[in-house]
Amino acid sequence: MRRAHEVAKVRAAEHALMARLPAGALMQRAAAGLAVTCARLLPGVYGSRVVLLVGSGDNGGDALYAGARLARRGARVEALLSGSRVHADGLAALRAAGGRVAASADVLDTADLVVDGLLGIGGRGGLREPAATLAARVAECDATVVAVDLPSGVDASTGEVTGPAVRADVTVTFGTWKPCLLVDPAAAYAGVVELVDIGLAGDLAAVDVAALQDSDVADLLPEPARESDKYRRGVVGVVAGSERFLGAAVLTVTAAASAGMVRYSGPRRVVDAVLAAAPDIVAHEGMPADAGRVQAWVVGPGLDTDEVARERLTQVLAGDVPVLVDADGLGVLATALGDVVERSAPTLLTPHAGEAARLLGADRAEVEARRLVHVRALAERTGATVLLKGSTTLVAGQDGPVRANPTGTSWLATAGSGDVLSGLCGALLAQGLPPCDAASAGAYLHGLAARLAADGAPVPARDLVGALPAAWRQLRGSSGQG
Repeated sequence: MRRAHEVAKVRAAEHALMARLPAGALMQRAAAGLAVTCARLLPGVYGSRVVLLVGSGDNGGDALYAGARLARRGARVEALLSGSRVHADGLAALRAAGGRVAASADVLDTADLVVDGLLGIGGRGGLREPAATLAARVAECDATVVAVDLPSGVDASTGEVTGPAVRADVTVTFGTWKPCLLVDPAAAYAGVVELVDIGLAGDLAAVDVAALQDSDVADLLPEPARESDKYRRGVVGVVAGSERFLGAAVLTVTAAASAGMVRYSGPRRVVDAVLAAAPDIVAHEGMPADAGRVQAWVVGPGLDTDEVARERLTQVLAGDVPVLVDADGLGVLATALGDVVERSAPTLLTPHAGEAARLLGADRAEVEARRLVHVRALAERTGATVLLKGSTTLVAGQDGPVRANPTGTSWLATAGSGDVLSGLCGALLAQGLPPCDAASAGAYLHGLAARLAADGAPVPARDLVGALPAAWRQLRGSSGQG
């Protein structure tokens, strides 16, 4: 699992560790790790041209000391100074190793590697001049760009990018991940992230954002016992589709097939479409209250927003089992959030940014820009677990860290993919996973299936459903569960 901590916690851990170390030792640890990565990215250290972008803070010092290490190995290292001051000892070390201060930004034109040490975790807002111009010049050059701790210009704790920022090919981060490295839009600026252990682990407080990995998700996936039958493996109810949106119901029920049984409740025409696509579904024409016992409900995909849809949603929410609400269900819910707040059973909401904005009374662009802030706000307002879909899918519950899904891919930007996610997460809820785990595992499998199905080409949602078993098997194999 990748664990990320916000700025205040990182600062506190650094101060606690520095109190036990000789002066400057922590910076030397960071610089050593940074230099190792930089050396590996160069075709050969000797004779390579390295340009350091050096700001006023400790990130500038990290870059200078790393540059000194590269210079001692024969690299031609030049520092572009940007800021009101410079780390004096770091600059002295660079000069002593044969590095020098560059006269102008023209050195970027011939650089093999650029090291971004302009701003650290304390930076707020986009880059200002002259750093903004340097970032623009870096974007135009052919060099590999390595960010020190995080790309300059992004917000470390929230993942916001509110102005010019450096786009890195690789980010070398120290001690722990920062939320911005897991959460878009900032994560898109970070490139490949490498974590350097500088000894902070024992001093870090509770995790703020986490990203599950293959083994973590494999451990969450339900495994049938010898005595399992279809009822013990979970029965998931699906209320989806309408006369206008037959396909939403088909995609949702077929994606829910990992449960022991899927019950569908809806109008006759949708029942016929569901049974034609999946004859193993138990389909009921009518209202969900009469559909039979389930362990969890999925309600909303393609449901429409008329009075009949409202009554279907009301009946589902009145039950005592976990409920996942998506798509049109969220549209209906926007005028009745109290129905969720008052539930005693768990609720999982799965909005995209537009739906989350409506539920919060916010602007969609604002939700996209501050995804971490808004997923937490919606979870707090509703008392539900919230899966916020998007370029970085985030899952927020009532306690514990927000989870950022690392398997997302742009191939998921296709009609019906959200219906597939709802059915998958609903099946996991019915099999007994808590909402946060069901949402996290479902999003992970969903992204992995998209990558397997796409294979470099567009993937329709029906093929996404078909790839889910392969994604499931891949996770089982990676954990040795077979």
